[in-house]
Amino acid sequence: MLPLVSLTLFLPLAGAVLILCLPKPTARTVHGIAIASAALTLVGALAMWLQGVSGEGFSQVEELEWIPAIGAAYRVGVDGISLPLVLLSAVLFLVALIYASSLRDRPRAYVALVLLLETTAIGTFSALDGILFYVFFEVSLVSMYFMIAGWGHEDRQRAALMFFIYTLLGSLPLLLAILGLYLGSPEPTFDMRAWIANPPLEGAAAMWALIAMLITFAVKIPAVPLHTWLPAAHVQAPTVGSVILAGIMLKFGTYGLVRFALQMTPEAFREAGIVVLVFGVVSAIYGAFAALAQTDLKRLVAYTSVNHMGYVIVGVAVAALTLDPAIRATALDGAVLQMFSHGLVTGALFFLVGMIQERADTREMGEFGGLLKTVPLLGWFFVLAAFASLGLPGLAHFPAEFQIFLATLGTTPIAVVVVLGIAIIAGTFLKALRETFMGEPLKRWHAMPDLGMRELLVVVPLLLLTVATGVAPSWVLDVIHRTTSALVL
Repeated sequence: MLPLVSLTLFLPLAGAVLILCLPKPTARTVHGIAIASAALTLVGALAMWLQGVSGEGFSQVEELEWIPAIGAAYRVGVDGISLPLVLLSAVLFLVALIYASSLRDRPRAYVALVLLLETTAIGTFSALDGILFYVFFEVSLVSMYFMIAGWGHEDRQRAALMFFIYTLLGSLPLLLAILGLYLGSPEPTFDMRAWIANPPLEGAAAMWALIAMLITFAVKIPAVPLHTWLPAAHVQAPTVGSVILAGIMLKFGTYGLVRFALQMTPEAFREAGIVVLVFGVVSAIYGAFAALAQTDLKRLVAYTSVNHMGYVIVGVAVAALTLDPAIRATALDGAVLQMFSHGLVTGALFFLVGMIQERADTREMGEFGGLLKTVPLLGWFFVLAAFASLGLPGLAHFPAEFQIFLATLGTTPIAVVVVLGIAIIAGTFLKALRETFMGEPLKRWHAMPDLGMRELLVVVPLLLLTVATGVAPSWVLDVIHRTTSALVL
């Protein structure tokens, strides 16, 4: 049987190596190889999806000896939590490379970094060895640093350095937690499956490991007050960088919250669950108010990510706090679906904002007005993505957020406060739509071109998946629930 996980994992890296080994390739050749590599990766992810996951444990597991003396091995596999994120990564990276196909400024290095990032993303979600997970988790920082520093906007150097220092220092506590889990195991191993089946730490040791994990994942998510690197990184990053950062890399934090904190230190997480819940609520409300205060479209979308990731934190915290299996499963279903839907919706929004900036050389909402009449396709697509982000029924965020709020309300009245975030985000996007797209167009935007074929190939698939997930979420939820229903027993 084909090693689907490994093929899907290393296809982008193989494409990057091929591009770097070619002697003086043309930009067209570089982009063609990159898109072909990403397309084959999507085929691999779809094959993994069709093969599916079992109700218990991990499926499609592949294992190879690596450092047997310390119990480290190349171990990869998927379950209902990681498989949707692998599929999301494959989709987003393919459309990102299609969008980047117009780039003529050092395209070889740029697309090689993007392909390396795709391998690290899929590796982070599929790794079943603690050391392997940490390697993928860390290498992604290097790739994103060079993307922001090399192809970002005017203040890119400062933003890239801030991103790198924040996330690198934030990752060190996770390494300590991984070493603690290793040393606490009856038979020293880095096999994450063993850590999940029989959590090796208890009492104070488990709590210290949990605190270390929470620091790392709070920086990556990012949760308030460790979020301050995010707006600068998003604003200064190139459009593709912003899409990958928000759509994929923020999920490293929420995925780690489920995979490490919830599954490997469950008792400690239950004790600290109310604190984590409060941080999630604060992040959701703060992100909503901060987005409302923005005049720059890209900063606005960046702060909505803080809001939406806050909902995921709340969902995972509720799953840790409650002993009711039905509520736990509902909370986790909503949290994982929110990770998936956020990648689609926010990815589409960042692409659309990037398209506006390319045409107008500004992202300030006050500079526009009436764009719905001059660029109707771009305008209506932005309207659809904005409505999805504010949680309109029939679009991707609604079934995710509804499950999170339902589970939270069944556990604590704090759900009433969390729902306030939806109302604020609704006002934020309605304000953005009014200022940017409604009314009569300003004369200087009359000649603005609408979306071309390349841009349609980027945005339309994300919006179609957004609608499909909102109307019939079971195509994703069934996969997620096979794991969460077994996890909560």
